[in-house]
Amino acid sequence: MKKFAKKSRYIAAGLIVVILSFGFIKVSDRDFELVKSLDIFYSLFREVNLFYVDQTNPEKLVKTGIDAMLNSLDPYTTFIPESEKEDFNFMTTGNYGGIGAIIRQSNGYAIIADPYEGSPAAKAGLRGGDVIISVDGLNTKGKNLSTVSEKLKGTPGTEVVLEVKKPEVNDTHKVKINREQIHVNTVPYYGKLDDNTGYIRLSNFTLGAAKEVQDAFVDLKENKGIDNLILDLRGNPGGLLIEAVRICNLFVDKGQLIVSTKGKVKQWDQDYYTTAEPLDTKIPIVVLVNRGSASASEIVTGALQDLDRAVIVGERTFGKGLVQTTRKLKYDAQLKVTTAKYYIPSGRCIQALDYAHRHEDGSVGHIPDSLISKFSTKNGRTVYDGGGILPDVIDSMETLSQIALNLYMQNIIFDYVTNYMVKHQVAPPENGFRLTDAEYTNFEQFVQNRDFTYETRSEDALDKLITTAKREKYYGLAADQFEALSEKLQHNNLKDLETFKDEIVELIEEEIMGRYYYQSGRVKASIPSDNQINKALGVINNPEEYNTIIKPSKKMADMPEVTELSTTGIGRENQ
Repeated sequence: MKKFAKKSRYIAAGLIVVILSFGFIKVSDRDFELVKSLDIFYSLFREVNLFYVDQTNPEKLVKTGIDAMLNSLDPYTTFIPESEKEDFNFMTTGNYGGIGAIIRQSNGYAIIADPYEGSPAAKAGLRGGDVIISVDGLNTKGKNLSTVSEKLKGTPGTEVVLEVKKPEVNDTHKVKINREQIHVNTVPYYGKLDDNTGYIRLSNFTLGAAKEVQDAFVDLKENKGIDNLILDLRGNPGGLLIEAVRICNLFVDKGQLIVSTKGKVKQWDQDYYTTAEPLDTKIPIVVLVNRGSASASEIVTGALQDLDRAVIVGERTFGKGLVQTTRKLKYDAQLKVTTAKYYIPSGRCIQALDYAHRHEDGSVGHIPDSLISKFSTKNGRTVYDGGGILPDVIDSMETLSQIALNLYMQNIIFDYVTNYMVKHQVAPPENGFRLTDAEYTNFEQFVQNRDFTYETRSEDALDKLITTAKREKYYGLAADQFEALSEKLQHNNLKDLETFKDEIVELIEEEIMGRYYYQSGRVKASIPSDNQINKALGVINNPEEYNTIIKPSKKMADMPEVTELSTTGIGRENQ
């Protein structure tokens, strides 16, 4: 009976192709190509499974085919199998069942990197640097982090047993932890930067993000007496569109259009308006953004700019103007598919890359300058589409030196702070903590003992040049010069540790404060040395400059438009 059913499906598929081929049913060429392609794919899949020399994994083959197909569209259209459903739910809700800790890998084992404040992990006494030897009997040695993470997650209320080694002891011990529903706050920190200015860091747009921003703002305004606000969206990858609309609604009048979505299915096109009474439509606002600010972050940034409700400071944003819709599939799988583009109040779309028209090699390019159009804000300021939101005041983030970056990436700073905490059981003061010169000298010795090595970009570039010169047989003509340059560019660890001491100290201080005061302590420790925050403070504490940007004079509005358009953008350069 089963064989007959299978044969029937094959015959039916064949009949469909035959019927369509001979025109018994009037269909478009596109419909025919669709059925034809599906039939070819099924036939190919069957033949591979029957005759390939080795045993195949049908599920893996199909998943590979699906992923390759969707990758040809855009990076945001993805297949979500049942096994990855919980991770997807966490991305949209910020909730998951587990112990509440970020883990990383060191010496082949999983270690606790950052427990969330108040989480089961924190309540069980786990802290950064603790080595997880096993999870419910599964040894973590050599296991990838995704495997360990899956073992740690589970239904709230269930128990998980960890074998843990503390840095300060040689023996291991077992810790029993009851999993809980973990909610990761979208506002890891808020507070006052000076007597007048409040600061809110928003890390993503999961469900409830607007409520967290609202609660933070109300506390700052009613209990801290702020007169200005800096909203930090740097590195925020976005999330739920509706949360972006609700956040704008906190500072924009009811009934204001924030964003429109437009796609192929016209019934799904929608305009999103503010629906509630705002909290404050007058307070001066600066929004901080960078290249990592995307999607919903760009809706908030672009809408507040278009409505002349905030001054934007930082770098041009990522440029993701695509909307995804989740569609249910069989066997509890899902498809996250791009269904529309979004447009902010001025009418511009901030999508930077054109995935619909790829180059011959499959790559995609930025929207060309010739296709960039100008739009007007509520007060008549000129703004442009073509890729991301261009800040009103451009201020680039400082980049880390190679030694600082490698000290961080190679876990040297992390491991030093782990040892630091063993010797400093009492938490330092939350405000004003500074690493002493003696402690930095200890860090330098710690680095020397770790046999730390790294290569600068200059050394890497020279190595590649020498390799090319040897391959093309030019090296012998300038061997002495190459060797002399190589000697001059050779870095020295001790010298670099002194040259870049300030930024290395900042990274160490942030890690220390993160260990004692969790995510909020880490953010708070980074603020004093943050040049973009200082730039934002300069703008918002200068009413004349702020108002000139928001409400340009008629003389400024009548000035000839700037015609130089490029990926670096148009804006007020940081002087």
